[in-house]
Order: sequence, then structure tokens, then C-alpha cells
Amino acid sequence: MAAAARSALLNHLRVHVQAVPRNPSYTLSFNAIRRRFLSEEVRGSFLDKSEVTDRVISVVKNFQKVDPSKVSANAHFQNDLGLDSLDAVEIVMALEEEFGFEIPDNEADKINSISLAVDFIASHPQAK
Repeated sequence: MAAAARSALLNHLRVHVQAVPRNPSYTLSFNAIRRRFLSEEVRGSFLDKSEVTDRVISVVKNFQKVDPSKVSANAHFQNDLGLDSLDAVEIVMALEEEFGFEIPDNEADKINSISLAVDFIASHPQAK
């Protein structure tokens, strides 16, 4: 009985598929794809790296546990600024707020310096 019900159900659910003839007008060339994904509109959606650097440095300088005189574009959160891992998490959260997007936890764990933060944010299309 179950086999008959299964067979009836499978016959009902089967979809007949026909091959679509190739039409050269639908074929995209490599150059068309490249133009689409490397267009000005897409490239223009990323923030300028120098602007990102300035904004990241500003966020870090405004963090209460940081001596602003020690902040540089190459400063490491723990080694140069004396921050612990919880402080680094708080800085990443402040950067998320500054740039208007959420940094995934697996990426946030890797951000332990200003330069890494700048690289990640400057390469992220959702950064504002």
C-alpha cells in the first residue's frame, strides 16, 4: 500500500524538462561580464582607503582606554595600545557603528590592529 502511494505521489510531483536550444544572443562574453562587475558604479561603492584610515584612527583615539598620542595607522591594539581582547571587541563594535554595517564574528576576531581594520572596511561594499 505504501509503495503504491509513494509511486502515485512521485508521478504527480515529476516535472518534465525540455532542453532549451542555444541562442547566441543570450551568450555573455567575458568582456560583457567584466564590464558589468568592474563598472564605475560597482567600484565606486567602496570607500576610499585614506578616508577609512582617518575614520578608524578617530574611532580608536576616542576610545576611553587609549592614549591618543600612541595611535598610528600601524598601531596594534594589544602590543602598541595596551588593549585586551574585550577592548578590541568594543573597538570593533564602535567601527561597526561608525561605518554602518555588521562585521561577522569570524572576521572581527582577526581585527587586532588599525591596519587590519582599515583593510577589511575599505574592501567591504556595505561600509558607509
